[in-house]
Amino acid sequence: MLQDRYGNDLSTGSTQARDAYIRGVDLLLAANYGAEAAFDEAIAADPDFALAHAARARVLQIEGRGADARAAIAKAEATVGNKSSRDKSHVGAMSYLIGGNGPKAFEAICRHAEDHPRDAVVVQPCTGVFGLIGFSGQPGREAEQLAFMQRLEPHYGADWWFDSVLAFAQIEVGQTAVAVKTIERSLAAAPRSGHGAHIRAHIYYERGETEAGYRYITDWRKDYDKRAPLHCHVSWHVALWAMEQGDTKQAWDVVEADVQPGGAWGPPLNVLTDAASFLFRAELAGEPRRNDLWQTVSDYAAKFFPNPGIAFADVHSAVAHAMAGNGEALEKVIADAKGPAGDLVRALGEVFRAFAKESWKETIALLTPVMSTHERIGGSRAQRDLLEFAMVAALLRDGRTEDAKLMLATRRPQKMTAHGVQGLQ
Repeated sequence: MLQDRYGNDLSTGSTQARDAYIRGVDLLLAANYGAEAAFDEAIAADPDFALAHAARARVLQIEGRGADARAAIAKAEATVGNKSSRDKSHVGAMSYLIGGNGPKAFEAICRHAEDHPRDAVVVQPCTGVFGLIGFSGQPGREAEQLAFMQRLEPHYGADWWFDSVLAFAQIEVGQTAVAVKTIERSLAAAPRSGHGAHIRAHIYYERGETEAGYRYITDWRKDYDKRAPLHCHVSWHVALWAMEQGDTKQAWDVVEADVQPGGAWGPPLNVLTDAASFLFRAELAGEPRRNDLWQTVSDYAAKFFPNPGIAFADVHSAVAHAMAGNGEALEKVIADAKGPAGDLVRALGEVFRAFAKESWKETIALLTPVMSTHERIGGSRAQRDLLEFAMVAALLRDGRTEDAKLMLATRRPQKMTAHGVQGLQ
C-alpha cells in the first residue's frame, strides 16, 4: 500500500495522487503557498481520495474560507465510507474541526493520535498559539501545549515540521535556549519553511535580539510568497523591529503594503490582529495616531468578525473599535463576548474603552486583574506584549514611572531597551 512521508498508509492506488498529497502536506505544514493546488492535483488523480479532500478543507479553513472548507470536508465524508479505520478516524476528527466544534475536535484528535501519532495533518491543529490548545481559553495552556508536544516527540525524532512546532511550545514557556537548538535543527532540514522562519523570529524577539532578528527575517521574507498564509504576520515582525530601531518609514511602508487590510494578503485573523497590534504599539512608541488606518481596521473587524467567539480576534476588534471611536461596535464586543475566555474579552474591552478615553487610573484598575492570566486569550507572548505595554503606558501617563519600569523589568525584562513605550527610557 502507498504511504505518506510519515509512514501512514494511504487509501489510494494512484502514485500521482500520493505524490501530490505528500507535496501538499509539506506545503501546509510549512505555511508555504501552493498546498491547495497540490491537493487539487491529488483529487484530480483520485476523486475518491478522502484524505486529500480533508487536507484541502484544512487549507481553506486556515485561509478563512469557511463555506469552501465545509464543502471540502463534506466531500471527504462522502468518500471515506469504504476506506480504512484510520481514514475514518482522520476524517472524523477533521470534520469536528472544520465544523467549528473545537472541544470535540480536540478529543477526537487526541484519540486518533494514540493510534496514529505520526498523522501530522490531524495533529497539526493542536499545535501553535492559534491551535486548539492555544485558543482553548484555559489557564496554563502554554504548559499544556508543551506537554502535548512532548508526548508526541518520541514518535517524530528529527522531523523538520515537528521540530518547528516543538520549538514554539518551548519558547512560550521560556525555554529559549532549548528552543534555539530545536529550531536550528528544523531550519537546517527545511530552511524555507514559513513556520520555521517565523518561530526563529520569535526566539530572537524573546531574547531581545532586535538587530539580529530584523536582519534575519527581513532577508528571509524577500523570497516568501505574498500569497503564503504567514506573509502578513512575518511582515508584522519586520515592521515592529523596524520601528524599534527607529526606521519608522520602513515600518509604515511594510505595514501599509503587507499588514493593513487592502495591502495584506492573509487569513482575516492575521490581518485583523497584526494590523490592530501594530497601530496600537506604534502609538505607544510615540508615533502619531493614524485615524484613517484605525477606521479601516475597525471596519475590517466588523466585517470579518461581527459576532464574538474567538477571544484573540475579539480583543483586537475591541482595540480597533476603541481607538477608532466606534463605540457601538465596541459595546457589541463587550456585551456579546462568549466562549471559554469570554470573561477576559469583556474585561479587556472595558480596558481599551478606558484607554481610548485616556482614563489612566481606570485603565490600570481594569487591566491589573487580567495580567496574571492573559495567556487565556491565545496568541504568543510577543503578541500579548500589547497588553504588557498598554499597562506600562498607562502607568507612565498616570505619573507612576518607577512602577512602570519595575513592572516591565520583572515581567518582560528583555523589552526594557526595546523602545516599545515612549517615556520609559
